[in-house]
Amino acid sequence: MTVSTTSATPVPVRIDFVSDVSCPWCVVGLKSLEQALDKLQDTVQADIHFQPFELNANMPPEGEDIGEHIARKYGSTPEQMAQSREAIRARGEQLGFTFAMDKRGRIYNTFDAHRLLHWAALEGRQKELKMALFDAYFTQGQNPSSHEVLLKVAGKVGLDTVKAADVLASGAYADEVRAQEQFYQQNGINSVPAVIINERHLISGGQPPEVFEQALRQIIAGA
Repeated sequence: MTVSTTSATPVPVRIDFVSDVSCPWCVVGLKSLEQALDKLQDTVQADIHFQPFELNANMPPEGEDIGEHIARKYGSTPEQMAQSREAIRARGEQLGFTFAMDKRGRIYNTFDAHRLLHWAALEGRQKELKMALFDAYFTQGQNPSSHEVLLKVAGKVGLDTVKAADVLASGAYADEVRAQEQFYQQNGINSVPAVIINERHLISGGQPPEVFEQALRQIIAGA
């Protein structure tokens, strides 16, 4: 008798990850999603697309002190901000990501980072660039609106820095990024991370890995 060792073919799943590179809960959400997908690697074949969202589209080039920004935007007290920072740091640590809160003193405009991410998708390096931008801002405390920083990060993940410089200098992909931002806003996405499975199922926020795993199992079971 011959025993078959052939396993079921993983189910293709499209994942649109709507986020901003200056959003700490987007890091938490992405790392959680990655852990869930690791557990489902024999079941799910994920095709992840990073979609743009600007938390602060009107932020000036010089940025803003992060404490002043959060107090003005959300009305948070210093005690509430300290609690939030610690919660984010602890969640990051659990997921293997370092939030160096003492290095992140300002918040910046991220439109050019989104343009570069759009181009990186065409070059097959979008996820690598996304994670490197998260590291540059949240772990290294660097300015993600700086073209110098963006070029350095692009080079680190194997992108052509000459082409990247052309993208940044020319304003390329601005229309495409704005169109994508407007599409998701018009479809009810007003906070991030927003994780959309197969263009139908929405998972909001920096959920634990178990939430993503359970949702994905339910979605592919009903596919």
